[in-house]
Amino acid sequence: MTGVTTGVGNFAFIDGQNLYMGTAKRDLNPWEIDLYRFRIYLKEKYSVSKAFYHLGYVQDTDSAEKLYEKIQNAGFILVFRQHSEPMIGNKKGNVDSDIIFSVMKRLYKREAFGKIVLVSGDGDYKNLVDFLIEEGRFKKLLFPDRKRASSLYKKIGSEYFDNLENLRTYIGAINEKGS
Repeated sequence: MTGVTTGVGNFAFIDGQNLYMGTAKRDLNPWEIDLYRFRIYLKEKYSVSKAFYHLGYVQDTDSAEKLYEKIQNAGFILVFRQHSEPMIGNKKGNVDSDIIFSVMKRLYKREAFGKIVLVSGDGDYKNLVDFLIEEGRFKKLLFPDRKRASSLYKKIGSEYFDNLENLRTYIGAINEKGS
């Protein structure tokens, strides 16, 4: 299984809750990502052919529907976390295991793609990141907020991660102050 399929693009997996909490809802200096510009950045910088945007499903509200449409119109493949009845409406997505399973399933089924780009700072992905690096299938870990990123990632080489804050001028919403 080691190695990369040549001639195909990379896949990105975005932990939507982690992205939102690390940018728009962060304590100091919050900012909004322009999803369209972010999708273009992923394609041009990391050769991402498919970008899977994972989040928990919020029941039919106008604002939720607008968000889902915005994500899809920017070129992301929207993937919802399934919840049991008591959990529906809970704002936390808990998509970690879904992302890990999706990546591993694609590897197991030998789906044609190059490497993985992961957007999250959550330490729950550390074993996956280590495995993908070992297998030569990992491209980059993009931290929404480096200060809130798990300390578990301190030992991976700097070539494997970047901070989205460093990209704010490229992917920040135009109407945002300072962008």
